[in-house]
Amino acid sequence: MGKGKLAKFAEMETFSNVFQYPYSVVDNVPFEMQGHWREMYFKNNHPIVLELGCGKGEYTVELARLYPEMNFIGVDIKGARMWTGAKQALEAGLKNVAFLRTNIEIIDRFFGKDEVNEVWLTFSDPQMKNPRKRLTSTFFLNRYRKFLVDEGIMHVKTDSNFLFTYTTYMIQENHLPVIFSTDDLYYTAGLDEETRKILSIQTYYERMWIERGLNIRYVKFLLPQQGVLREPDIEIPLDEYRSYHRPKRSSLNTKKSKLFVVLK
Repeated sequence: MGKGKLAKFAEMETFSNVFQYPYSVVDNVPFEMQGHWREMYFKNNHPIVLELGCGKGEYTVELARLYPEMNFIGVDIKGARMWTGAKQALEAGLKNVAFLRTNIEIIDRFFGKDEVNEVWLTFSDPQMKNPRKRLTSTFFLNRYRKFLVDEGIMHVKTDSNFLFTYTTYMIQENHLPVIFSTDDLYYTAGLDEETRKILSIQTYYERMWIERGLNIRYVKFLLPQQGVLREPDIEIPLDEYRSYHRPKRSSLNTKKSKLFVVLK
């Protein structure tokens, strides 16, 4: 680990808006705020919104600026990236922002039943070779159910046609209510006011993908707490392009991915 990363990790230890519980420590250190984020950290009764896989945290911070009447928590395991957003939030005096450094696979250990109102997934890795790691798979949706209010809102914003298509089929297979869906967010006519509002927020990589002419896809749906979730049994063409700083997607040997694995 470089000196720059070490310095950021050291500084984050002093940040009042950062909580660090990776796999290596979570079993030995109980998380006392589970179910008590509002009273113990935010000191209000406002809705809580998570951004899972927040990266640098810029989207979390901008959401907090845009919606001061809501609380936002950015979650990622990459601490050196998270430092950027956490520092911005502190310097801006944003009291409705927090960051949790942990593995998303154990996200349900940090929030109590009905504690979270909405979840954002922004430009998640599509995980084309590993269905279990897709953040809209049954494996993860069942975890979100443990802390998301009944029919809590799920937002998925992505450049990946594969992930968008997979999520769309997941929604259809399980009859999940859709509020809004588009495969070309910035060129869709008749957007409602709430959707137009979020267009003002773009991540660094999102701007790059738009400049490359890639469509930004977005779906907003509800996740009920009841019912057995099933994986869709379909084939989806793989993404052929390479996202910045991600492994080359076209290195996969097949042109389609068969989606039939049932995750428990």
